[in-house]
Amino acid sequence: MDLLKEKNIVLKSVPQPQVFPDAQQVELLDETLQLRLDRVLARMKASGHDYLVIYADKEHGANFEYLTGFIPRFEEALLVLAVSGKAFLLLGNENMKMSQHARIANHAICVPHFSLPNQPMDNPMTLAQALKDTGIHHASSVGIVGWKMFTSPTENNEQIFDLPYFMMNAIQRVVSPHAKICNAMHLFIGGDSGARVINSANEIAHYEYGANLASTCMLQAMNAIELNKIEKEIGHYLTADGQPNNVVTIAAFGQRFKNARLYPGENRITLSDRASLTTSYKGGLSSRGGYVAHDQHDLPPDQRDYLNAVAKPYYRAVVAWLEYMAIGVTGDDIYQRIETVLPKAQYGWHLNPGHLVADEEWMSSPIYSGSQAKIHSGMLLQIDIIPSVPGYAGASAEECVALANAELREQIAREYPQVWQRIQQRRAYIIEHLNIALGEDILPLSNLVGYLRPYLLNKNMSLCCE
Repeated sequence: MDLLKEKNIVLKSVPQPQVFPDAQQVELLDETLQLRLDRVLARMKASGHDYLVIYADKEHGANFEYLTGFIPRFEEALLVLAVSGKAFLLLGNENMKMSQHARIANHAICVPHFSLPNQPMDNPMTLAQALKDTGIHHASSVGIVGWKMFTSPTENNEQIFDLPYFMMNAIQRVVSPHAKICNAMHLFIGGDSGARVINSANEIAHYEYGANLASTCMLQAMNAIELNKIEKEIGHYLTADGQPNNVVTIAAFGQRFKNARLYPGENRITLSDRASLTTSYKGGLSSRGGYVAHDQHDLPPDQRDYLNAVAKPYYRAVVAWLEYMAIGVTGDDIYQRIETVLPKAQYGWHLNPGHLVADEEWMSSPIYSGSQAKIHSGMLLQIDIIPSVPGYAGASAEECVALANAELREQIAREYPQVWQRIQQRRAYIIEHLNIALGEDILPLSNLVGYLRPYLLNKNMSLCCE
């Protein structure tokens, strides 16, 4: 018998989760950066690559930052890494100063081509010459690391490159015609074996700050929702601490995407509006969807069965995800579990019901149909199930958790007691108030894991298990 189907999902008065607005950031240790470099070099050797060329810009800088500790902001940059461990930073005019602050020993080369338009081009060196100075022309195998790992079933994914053309053109001209050039993104984010897939205690503590911040913002935004406020007023609560968001902030009420608008605007909140809220920082996203209503009587007559048609089935899937997720299960196991509980043919979801999280909100995903990638201790995972049932608002309770075995849990508790205390308080809330049976492996990094208010004007009522 499927015990999950025996659980009754109810809407009732539940205390709000505790949030931690004063949580402090945890810096990445030098030992962590060295471990990251060692992981990448080991995968280079195993793959036979002499060099990696790692791209960065503001939107696509996570792999570069993984080793250097920074992104080039409004410029582009390349990290050329030799299998010996020698590193070259190719930087624009305004990032040359960062080479001395980088978390990796490096030789910096100024490439004005990466700078903003009309800035000085005093360096007469071409990009090809700058690349040649790294020694890459001696390589027999070069891996290109942009930001996307291609998984097309019909194309040669190793030969799809997502670097700007002028960079790839220079690389191909400099590298020996006998050398192999291929997409090496999988070395960083692939399946269950990429270098960035597994996190240490220090990295989990580092990322917990962002997951806590996003969910703290989200609860504040949810509590601020009132009739006649404008979207921008709610959007104000979805930013904090001067930290950069890694997704577009959403505070949308009523008709979405009017005039192609993505951002919170002047639209006023009215009764029965469909609502969508999202914010995200390094380490985790928090998202909510539902109705601006006190109860079903505030909804149009043909949508008053929203709880049974959408919200409760969705919540049952979230509970299934949380209770079934464990170290050692495969991505396909989780995918099929969600398909059983929330059939996509009926509920309209079609993306991966969960993915890995790091500096970026969606790094990659081991969770898809047929996936034999296993869930490992040290993974950071986002609950990401998106139902779409015609005629109704959506439902969303996206949050981030970490997976940790006994050894990793003990290390976090010992080295980061404040982080551990917050995790334990979140676990207690989920187990005691929401009646979700969390396994010991599951460490909630977000404050709102499992917390869903379908009616956003009724701030004391949320879904839970009985």
